Amino acid sequence: MLKKIQLPNGTTVLLCPLRETEAVTVLIDHKIGSRYEAREVGGVSHFIEHLLFKGTKRRPSSLAITRELDRIGAEFNAYTSKDHTAYYIKAVRDQLPLAVDILADMLHHSLFKAEEINRERGVIIEEIKMYEDNPMMHLGDYFDQCLYGDHPLGWNIAGKKEIISTISRANIVKYFREHYHADRRIVTIAGNFREADALRLVRKAFGSESANGAPHPFLQAKPRTRAGVFVKYKDTQQVHMAMGAAAYPWGHPHAEAATLLAIIMGGTMSSRLFISVRERKGLCYYIRAGVSSFEDTGDFTVSAGVDLARVELAIRTIGGELKRAQRRGVTAEELKRAKEYIKGKVTLELEDSASIAEWYSKQMMCYGKTTSPEEKIKKFQNVTLREVAEVAARILDVKKYTLAVIGPFKDAKRFERLLRS
Repeated sequence: MLKKIQLPNGTTVLLCPLRETEAVTVLIDHKIGSRYEAREVGGVSHFIEHLLFKGTKRRPSSLAITRELDRIGAEFNAYTSKDHTAYYIKAVRDQLPLAVDILADMLHHSLFKAEEINRERGVIIEEIKMYEDNPMMHLGDYFDQCLYGDHPLGWNIAGKKEIISTISRANIVKYFREHYHADRRIVTIAGNFREADALRLVRKAFGSESANGAPHPFLQAKPRTRAGVFVKYKDTQQVHMAMGAAAYPWGHPHAEAATLLAIIMGGTMSSRLFISVRERKGLCYYIRAGVSSFEDTGDFTVSAGVDLARVELAIRTIGGELKRAQRRGVTAEELKRAKEYIKGKVTLELEDSASIAEWYSKQMMCYGKTTSPEEKIKKFQNVTLREVAEVAARILDVKKYTLAVIGPFKDAKRFERLLRS
């Protein structure tokens, strides 16, 4: 059973004991991501994520950290999103003390050596180039840029090459000290462990740090989405495109209905768009629909890689399916299948300690409370056909969509006519 503890300094501790595994995962989450950055330090959250693995006072190099973790066969990594940054270690259960110690060491005693910063600049710039060179990987970033415009939600999480190449060590350390505070941290432990031992380790590692006490700096400006057609020229043999519009933020009453609608439209290999665009007309290799949610907004998106010679037919076909669902909703059978799909998906995804740790940490980060998988599935089961029809009527209005296209095109007008017709 999940247990939540609040340390005096504001750190939230979530303990999720699991007796059916020999593993344990420690995940440290901070509510700080790319959307909290000022323009001049864009990408710094992701940069810091890289640098925390580069050496501490007790483990003065990346090799010292990774060798210690490799010795015990641990899995370890980190990730930066627009909303939060997380670090985790998954190991056999008797290595819990080491996992907690290494993560605390990284978060409290990282050196931020100038030579490591300069070396990592090149690594991150190559990471940015890798995404930009691959239209399928770059499509999501480009669509966000088109949808949200010059707002942090529209900026690349990894930043711009020119900023990464010049940002100073002083600004990196300043940002880290301003945002990595105890009262903005969630420590989640899931797996096979004794609760008393785990809590003792967490109190020792994270309990002595003082709370920041200052209000969390919120978002720079309320995000606004923009409709329109945007084309990015790239000499490709396949056209990569994404279209969508604003949807719902975290915790919105229609969030579950929007997720079910996305599953019906393009979430599975038996979804409407997959059957219509790929199976019947052979216009694409991949096509998918999904929803993304943030603290104060969200979006519904359809993305696809389509045949260059038949891109206009693909857009018309996708638009036709979206309009049909907007006007007529979905069927009872489709909704039933989507509910069964989400039930199976959630259940299978939570089969190991790392997934469970991430589940509860994200629940606390996004909603300020934890919802069990069973409770979440029940919310999906309670969605009605009428709710899905209401959501479809609102978020499937193609004439108000943003369309982002990556391919050998320089003129957006041909696509504008298609989208608005």
